[in-house]
Amino acid sequence: MFYEIEIKSHIRVPPTLFNEDTNKSILSQLNDQFENYISKELGIVIAVSEIVNIGDGVIIPGDGAAYYGTTFKLLTFKPELHEVVLGTISDITDFGAFVNIGPIEGMVHISQTMDDYVNFSKSNVLTGKESKRTLKIKDQCRARIIAISYKSLHDPKIGLTMRQHLLGNINYIEKELKKQKKK
Repeated sequence: MFYEIEIKSHIRVPPTLFNEDTNKSILSQLNDQFENYISKELGIVIAVSEIVNIGDGVIIPGDGAAYYGTTFKLLTFKPELHEVVLGTISDITDFGAFVNIGPIEGMVHISQTMDDYVNFSKSNVLTGKESKRTLKIKDQCRARIIAISYKSLHDPKIGLTMRQHLLGNINYIEKELKKQKKK
């Protein structure tokens, strides 16, 4: 789920940025601080969307930098259990598929790709034995998040499933919905 979160913090502006506009200096420091930032509480920070308020600066003796009490907004993506996400298959291996769901990739184990026995071909295609449905790189898919791990904050893991009604390859979902409308 995408969120816009308002945060209050003291932002350090080094003396080298004193000659710049305060808003630009603080935005630069915020971007440096939150670029590629991942936490269990915030999720994955995508961008600093707005600086709401900047208080008076305070210079701390011995440091030389100015600290500004700042209120700002972050745009974040925080995956949630059971959330349905739309993504594109970025890689297929013999054990499953990797799905790009925006700022992160999730993994669908081969047993969770479809309700069928699934074969892996050397041309990186997963094929259902009875249904003949396929999953290839660049296919658009809908999946549900079934596991989230922040064990390594620099590389969180997202587990996905496509073994439920209206999940999987978008092309097959659309065909299924057209069949239901005709009935």
